[in-house]
Amino acid sequence: METLEFRSGSLDATEAFLSAAYTPMRIGGPVSDTRVRIRRRAAGSLSVDRLSIGYDMGYDAGSLGKVCLISMHAGTLVDRTGGRETVFGPGETFLLAQPDRPYQGEVRAARYTIAMFDPALLDRMAAIGGTAGPGPVRLTGARPATAAGNRTLTAAVGYLRDAVLGDPDHRPGELLLATAAQHLAAAVLAALPHTARTAPARVDTRDAGSDTLRRAVAYIEENANRDLTLADIADAARVTPRAVQYAFRRLAGLTPTQYLRRVRLERAHADLRAADPYGGATVTGIAMRWGFAHPGRFADAYRRAYGQAPSLTLKGGSADHR
Repeated sequence: METLEFRSGSLDATEAFLSAAYTPMRIGGPVSDTRVRIRRRAAGSLSVDRLSIGYDMGYDAGSLGKVCLISMHAGTLVDRTGGRETVFGPGETFLLAQPDRPYQGEVRAARYTIAMFDPALLDRMAAIGGTAGPGPVRLTGARPATAAGNRTLTAAVGYLRDAVLGDPDHRPGELLLATAAQHLAAAVLAALPHTARTAPARVDTRDAGSDTLRRAVAYIEENANRDLTLADIADAARVTPRAVQYAFRRLAGLTPTQYLRRVRLERAHADLRAADPYGGATVTGIAMRWGFAHPGRFADAYRRAYGQAPSLTLKGGSADHR
């Protein structure tokens, strides 16, 4: 995992750092306090930065090429892109700029988190959710439309920052990174206005049978350690994504995602039983290997499935599969 720390009282040094870390930009405006602190954690296509800027800083920046979300903790950010002025304050999470466009504005003595990811992931998640459009998904507004949407987006950024990329000495596994990226992109589509729309139903209910379920189950069980999407499972089963969903709901009583999560929980259970607790194995490490980033939620799911804490299984206690 890439880690980076920057502290400075020099405007020139800060401008050079921001231009290298994000996109070429120019800092302007009167400054009385030049203190700035930036901490970056990045892995794969995901990055999270925590910034603390002790002064009002005007900026004029080029396009980022990524979806860039801001969660404000203190101070304000004023966006002046396109000649309009929009003010964001503490508690808000919003889109800083369109990935392919330059942006301008001002940060006023603020503390905030930046989370960035590849915009192509929006298209992928829209397809998984059964939405489509005439072209790539484009976000059409910076602010969530509702307070609930803002909470969803803020929580998704916090999860990535604290649970997935919070430990600078530990690199999350590829499965966990992929799951976290999908979670963040899904939260963006749920919270922000965009161009994706509900696609016309194309379900052939004749495909939602036992053969489809068998092929899908086999594919999931053989590839549970990989970053799987509904589209991947449908391709393997040689049917549409909706047919896979119908087959699971009609014949298994759960969704494909729920089944995938159950398989991963079973694999984590097997690893806990086989691991040597005195050889360095940990519950957290095994859980993250199988895509479970939140220790408390993993422990709750494990107790419901196996009737005891995962730490007891790791120590050699019995755990009968229900």
